[in-house]
Amino acid sequence: MTTNCWKKNMLFLALPVLLTILFLEPLPVSAQPLPGIDLNIQPTDEPGQVVNSIKILLMFTLLSLVPAILLMMTSFTRIIVVLSLLRTAIGTQQAPPNQVIIGLALFLTLFVMAPVFTQVNEQAVEPYLNDEISQEQAWDNAYSPLRSFMLRQTREKDLALFVNLAEIERPNSPQDLPARVVMPAFVISELKTAFQIGFMIYIPFLVIDMVVASTLMSMGMFMLPPVMISLPFKILLFVMVDGWHLVVKTLVESF
Repeated sequence: MTTNCWKKNMLFLALPVLLTILFLEPLPVSAQPLPGIDLNIQPTDEPGQVVNSIKILLMFTLLSLVPAILLMMTSFTRIIVVLSLLRTAIGTQQAPPNQVIIGLALFLTLFVMAPVFTQVNEQAVEPYLNDEISQEQAWDNAYSPLRSFMLRQTREKDLALFVNLAEIERPNSPQDLPARVVMPAFVISELKTAFQIGFMIYIPFLVIDMVVASTLMSMGMFMLPPVMISLPFKILLFVMVDGWHLVVKTLVESF
């Protein structure tokens, strides 16, 4: 019996080693190795190469800012702010978690921006890949649908603010405004709209907190936190009215 137990233990200990050897077998001869990438900075006497290297560094720097710029030029700002205010209004600090909130905001952003992205693809990406337009024309064609979307959601008051701050002449049409004016005006307009929607979401949960707090005070239960009692009622209310359906519907229709 002892010998059998010892053999079983040795087999159990040797199993991870056998699996490691199995998965670490050398690649077959027919397998092609992956190409290597090597970035080196070498001295040169040609100014043109230095300029090209600087352009590459600037391009990588701008690429790191592209996600943030795209998020600020789309519906993501309004959606993520409203969802964050909703979680705060309910009173749950980590439910749903940040990963779920951001993921839902990204998917809703893709849903809302799908027509705009389709126009960008048809007017800029595909013609540029087919060598039908230049790079400058591709940038202009790609920015045009985004600019139209941002201007539809931006208040004239916010546009006028940044026109005055930039000290530029009043254009004949909003389409003539530069991006440095349209983008910040769009962001502050989105923030205002998001807080307006968040305020309307807060009202029913605030009423529940006030009713629960008044009831506890009338019963003399001063040591019991009202938030602990009101939280289940707020979650129950949110579930009974199908809150996620209403919030998502309101967000999508607001665009």
